[in-house]
Order: sequence, then C-alpha cells, then structure tokens
Amino acid sequence: MANTLFNFFMLFLSLTAGLCYAQDANGGGRRRKPLAPAMFVFGDSLIDSGNNNNLPSFAKANYFPYGIDFNDGPTGRFSNGYTMVDTIAKLLGLPLIPPHSEASGKQMKHGVNFASAASGILDITGRNFMGRIPFNQQISYFENSLDQLTGPLGASEMAHHLSRCIFFIGMGSNDYLNNYLLPNYDTKNQYDGQQYADFLVKQYSQQLMRLYNLGARKFVVAGLGQMGCIPSILAQSRNGLCNEEVNKLILPFNMNTKVMINNLIRTLPGIRFSYIDINNMFQDLLANARSYGFSVVNRGCCGIGRNRGQITCLPFQRPCRNRNRFIFWDAFHPTEAVNVLFGKKAFNGSSDVVYPVNIAQLARL
Repeated sequence: MANTLFNFFMLFLSLTAGLCYAQDANGGGRRRKPLAPAMFVFGDSLIDSGNNNNLPSFAKANYFPYGIDFNDGPTGRFSNGYTMVDTIAKLLGLPLIPPHSEASGKQMKHGVNFASAASGILDITGRNFMGRIPFNQQISYFENSLDQLTGPLGASEMAHHLSRCIFFIGMGSNDYLNNYLLPNYDTKNQYDGQQYADFLVKQYSQQLMRLYNLGARKFVVAGLGQMGCIPSILAQSRNGLCNEEVNKLILPFNMNTKVMINNLIRTLPGIRFSYIDINNMFQDLLANARSYGFSVVNRGCCGIGRNRGQITCLPFQRPCRNRNRFIFWDAFHPTEAVNVLFGKKAFNGSSDVVYPVNIAQLARL
C-alpha cells in the first residue's frame, strides 16, 4: 500500500511539473497543459464514480442500463453517461477522475474521486442504504493518503502542489432526502427547517476547514437543486406538481452555505471558492426546458411507477430511447445531457449561476 501511495505522489509531482498534457476541447491535434494539476472530488451519488461498487450497500449503479451511454458501460455512476464532475474534469484538461476504491497509482495522478452514494454531511445520513462513505470518512481517506506522502518529500512542497488543485464538494442532498424527510429518522422532530440548515452548515464548515488544514485552497462547492421536482418526490404528489415545501426546505441550507463561504474567505488566508448555484440552474432549466432541448421534465428515463420515480432504475430495465430529451435519468439523478449542461455552466458561466468566480477563473488564480 505504501508503495502504491508513493507511486501516486511521484506521478502527481510529474504532472504538476508540466509533463502531462490534455487533448484540446475541440478534439484536435493540439495539446495543452491542464488548468489544474488535479481534482479531488467529495460528494454523494450525483458525482460518485464507483466507490460503492464493493460495499454492502443498496446504493449501487454498477449494472446496465446505468452507463448505457458511457464508453466503459456501467461503472457505478448514477447516470446514463457523464456526471457533472466528469464534464468539469474534461474542461479542465484532465482525464476522468478515478474512484478511490479502484484507482491505481498511475490513474490517481490527476486526482481521486472519494464521493459515495447515499452519503451526507452527517455520518448517520443514508443508513437505510447500509454501506456508504460519509463526508467525514471521505476526508479521512484523503488525509490517510497524504500522511504517507508528505514525510519523504516535505510538507511545504506538498502544500504548494495541493494549493493549485481543485477540490470539488457536492454534499447535502442526502441529508434531506435520506435523513430529514424520512419517517424512520427523528431529525424532523428535533429541528425545524432553519435549525436543521444551521446544524448542517455548522458541520459543513468544520469539514471544509479540515480540508483547508490538509492543504486545500481552491474549493468548488455545489449547492442543492430543486429536490421537490425530482421524480421520487413527484411520485408522492397528488397533483403531479413539484413539492414546493421541499423546494423551500433546502433554501436555508443554500443561503447558509453562501454565508459560510463568505466567512471562510474572510478568515482563512489564501482560500478561494466557486459556488455553483444548482438551485438557480434547475429553476432556469425547468422554466426553459424546450429552449435547452428537453421535452420531458417530470419523469425519469428509467424507473418504475408514477413519474418513473417510485422504484428507481432496475438491472437490465429498458430505458427511454430519446435520453437527451429527458431531464431526469432515474428517480433521483439527472441525465448526462443535464450533467454536461450544468458542468459547462459551472466551468465558464456568469455570476448568476457560479460565483464569485467560475471554475475556469478559479483554476487560473
């Protein structure tokens, strides 16, 4: 294990020295340096790339038709193809970021994906799915890797390299969907919506500070989207419309996250952020779906029951054919088409969807 981690850092070092290049965005013959030496990913099923595959978990997507439009087929991504971080990695000039559970030293030189389906900010979140890797544990996996790398090469040198990397964090969805909104959790009886958002973001802030203390400086933080409009929630609706109570429930979390980011910028030297306003993106997408090329906004491409959201995509189930016309792939997750759209907006969008700077600007700081 130590040799593998040592090889990982040596390869990582060669990347930051400019030995590794990426294909240009147009697929031509020119090659360019990546905008960042690596990207480290922390999150849940929206950006998991296979970390749950070998866990005793009900939250898995390593079977067909997941990955039906992905070159390697089903990998554990909860999508028909790319996730949002896949899109961002390619735009940064990096290869797709491998999952921590499967990556070799050579594969890890551009970063590692620690995201785990069903995970949350709170360790208790997602217990109904059994195996998952909460955010605290994801950070510990990252920390354990660094502990074995900084000794022979020096902490200051490692800190310099990490300060140039992108740290993508997308957490919080499951703390609502697979905690607060579930009857087998007592959370709703303990907190009202604002109190819960306060509690979550207090934990979130401590976790981001932990990453900062490990060397992270450039953070991309994704907010929560219109969860009251996903097929799983729509399937519970009597009128088939978005559940505005759920949509309103997550607003204090998004607001608190923005306040947290501003506070961290003021108090931690050298820290930088790009906040992705997923809620704003989804509102715009749902309101202007046809102008973006989408015609199906209220049901999954793959799933069973009302809105194809009562039971999520089953093994070898036949999905819809016109997947690029669907906003939702299954009961909870967007299609590749939406992931690519949102990834591009996060990368080079204006301040109404990503601020104070977009990811391209963040990488160049």
